[in-house]
Amino acid sequence: MVELPLDPPLSKMLIYSEKLGCTSEVLTIVSMLSVPTVFYRPKDREEEADAVREKFFVAESDHLTLLNIYNQWKVNGYSSSWCSEHFIHFKAMRKVKEVRIQMEDIMKKNGIQIITCNNEWDVVRKAICSGYFHHAATLKGIGEYVNMMTGMPCSLHPTSALYGMGYTPDFVVYHELVMTTKEYILISTAVEGSWLAELAPTFFSQHHPQMVDKLKPHHLAQPHLV
Repeated sequence: MVELPLDPPLSKMLIYSEKLGCTSEVLTIVSMLSVPTVFYRPKDREEEADAVREKFFVAESDHLTLLNIYNQWKVNGYSSSWCSEHFIHFKAMRKVKEVRIQMEDIMKKNGIQIITCNNEWDVVRKAICSGYFHHAATLKGIGEYVNMMTGMPCSLHPTSALYGMGYTPDFVVYHELVMTTKEYILISTAVEGSWLAELAPTFFSQHHPQMVDKLKPHHLAQPHLV
């Protein structure tokens, strides 16, 4: 595997994205994950900040929501005032941009092509799935999930785009867990069960009861510009 200064799941995601033709999009997502958060909620303006944040939501994916934010910031000339208007940390976004430039240089030096899929969300979701199969969870109740490898119960975090849009797919992959009153999954993306079986056949089989692919392939709606 090409040596990238990233956690193994993110490296795998980035390398596999070349095969799918979406390295540019996944590079942006990986760079956005390099900072703790890009959002802030000023006291006495929490509801306003939350409402603005929801405008960026891509219902099926927090990862795609992060991509959407970066793309819109880019369209607006990497503006600090745009960040302020949308309750986004400008310094964090500037750091993301720096990381993206550095990672793009490393990828090119390792012979990885920078290719765009022109924001075909399904393609990007499959690339995301490739890096997180060990963080795959299946729906076990209303908003309740269970990790498919460990059996650990977990829930969508209230800040998730999936939670906010009321979308509870049968299968998700996630970036990390956080424990508060219960185990919450942070930064999650809806995936097809067939992708898990294809990308990690050693761990998953479509014939396993948990792997019955209930999700129908669908084209995701493009987010509105804000």
